Order: sequence, then C-alpha cells, then structure tokens
Amino acid sequence: VQLQASGGGLVQPGGSLRLSCAVSGSGISSMGWYRQAPGKQRELVAGVTGGGNTYYADSIKGRFTISRDNAKNTVYLQMNSLKPEDTAVYYCRVVATMIQYWGQGTLVTVSS
Repeated sequence: VQLQASGGGLVQPGGSLRLSCAVSGSGISSMGWYRQAPGKQRELVAGVTGGGNTYYADSIKGRFTISRDNAKNTVYLQMNSLKPEDTAVYYCRVVATMIQYWGQGTLVTVSS
C-alpha cells in the first residue's frame, strides 16, 4: 500500500485548502488525516471509516470536512476558515488488512 498526499501550501488566515491522498492497494478500511505542528505531537484531525462514518478533532469541527472516494481510493480534507494554529505537516493514514500506512506529509502554512 502506498499513499501520495498533495494539496498543501501557504494560505492566508480565513482561507481554504483541500488536501488529497491517493492510495494504491486493496483492503482499505479506515482513512484519515493527522497533523504535526512544530514542537508538538502528531494528532488526529479527522477520520472516515469504511462504512463512511466520520469523526473530527474538536479543534477543527465545523471548519474541516473529510470525505473519501472509494472508486478512486482517495481521501480528501477540505479545510475552510483556516487559522494560524492550523499550520502543520498533514499526514494521511489508512488501515488496510489491519495494518496502518502513512503518507509522506504535506505542509500547510497559514500566515498573512
């Protein structure tokens, strides 16, 4: 299983970005996004189960939306109303046949 994340970049506060993570492989169940800010531990941002149930960190509820396209084996993270504290490296993670896999990370910088 291989993951290819994209979509990060520099955005002003209040702006939007959409992250994508294309997954090659089979047997994928849950998919999700984590982030790691400088000097902090990696934390869960959002996830979507194989059945389509979604869950979010409290800090981003109402601003971020996770979705998945099973036909394309891709998970997305739509990020709106971005704040400077959202600055981090964002990683996608999937579970396939009970093994977790991580993408390479994509940097999101929210700054004016």
